[in-house]
Amino acid sequence: MKVLVLNSGSSSQKSCLYEIGDTLPDEPPGCIWEGKIEWADDKAEYSIKNSRGVSRKDLIPAASRAEAIERLLHSLWSGETQAISGPSDIDVVGHRVVHGGPQHFEPAVVTAEVKSAIESVSVFAPLHNRAELQGMEIVAKLLGSVPQIAVFDTGFHRTMPLSAATYPGPYDWFEQGIRRYGFHGINHQYCAERAPQLLGKKMDSLKLVTCHLGNGCSLAAIREGRSVDTTMGFTPSEGLMMGTRSGSVDPGVLTYLMRQRQFSGQQLDEVLNKKSGLLGISGISSDMRQILAASKNGHERAKLAFEIYVHRLQSGIGAMIGVLGGVDALVFTAGVGENSPELRAAVCDNFGFLGLRLDQGKNAQSPLNADISAPDATVRVLVIHAQEDWMIARECWNLVQTATTRVSR
Repeated sequence: MKVLVLNSGSSSQKSCLYEIGDTLPDEPPGCIWEGKIEWADDKAEYSIKNSRGVSRKDLIPAASRAEAIERLLHSLWSGETQAISGPSDIDVVGHRVVHGGPQHFEPAVVTAEVKSAIESVSVFAPLHNRAELQGMEIVAKLLGSVPQIAVFDTGFHRTMPLSAATYPGPYDWFEQGIRRYGFHGINHQYCAERAPQLLGKKMDSLKLVTCHLGNGCSLAAIREGRSVDTTMGFTPSEGLMMGTRSGSVDPGVLTYLMRQRQFSGQQLDEVLNKKSGLLGISGISSDMRQILAASKNGHERAKLAFEIYVHRLQSGIGAMIGVLGGVDALVFTAGVGENSPELRAAVCDNFGFLGLRLDQGKNAQSPLNADISAPDATVRVLVIHAQEDWMIARECWNLVQTATTRVSR
């Protein structure tokens, strides 16, 4: 079965093609084709490669988003990066959908009703949900009636108890769907499954805190493989300090800006989501690598940005451990979590009293899917490579197999 995955973001488009046999492999397989577009100003940067080792990069004037994605997908069956003979070779397409709202938590076959439900909550994640809906339309245009499946980033957090999911405002907020949904659930779930394998323990015996640290950041408290709390909430803006997002701030700051500075809702959204976080504090970048480099060169605001980031992380991790009543392992994942030994060392430094200690040599190497704890540590520290695309492909395979089994009966 050939499964195409589209991971549509606000400023990027990633896509992978997997070939899966009659049984799921124990380890995530490599893609037989993968492509990525990153939009910057008036340019679109394409990165494409296939399993034969053919790769290419292009930087071209940015067309419309739809035209750029169509160009990317055409490279699947044409040109030097060709991986299949034509669109008909694709059996199913999976989409990462950031916000499923109160109606959708489980993976779902894309229908008019499902698309309408995704659109209805686009106001909560406008840059993501609408991009994902556009991806579905492009697939329908290029691939015809191929089955499409939506996999929701909010799904894994459906198991949070009401005490964690409900905001302490008027109860009718909850009745209106204003509640904590949580995000990055696809990768938090993968880490919840992968950690027991690395530790040689059963999932139902573990208390985990997973740290998804990329341009967006969130923590999850996971007990027996189920999410019981997370730092993101109604939107992906709550919680930790991020690349350009503020994370949680006193709501009084927002009402102050509205009353005293006449900020509109759109201006608040712009400040909180695009002009805050590492970029807002440092004034130079949202990229942790640049923050660290500038900090080492004496840039005071970059140093402060890093210190705030670490402080917020330590505070959030402590809260997650409190919810769990202890912790067996701390997991770092996603771009920053996987690749920044300086950050991991700084974050872990305050948790020695729990028996959490790093092996500094292992940490410096940034190994993937590995235990980087000191030999005598009683709380383990893991680095797990994010596998969102594979998790989406796996859900597609499961749904198609289930549907096929029902038909054969």
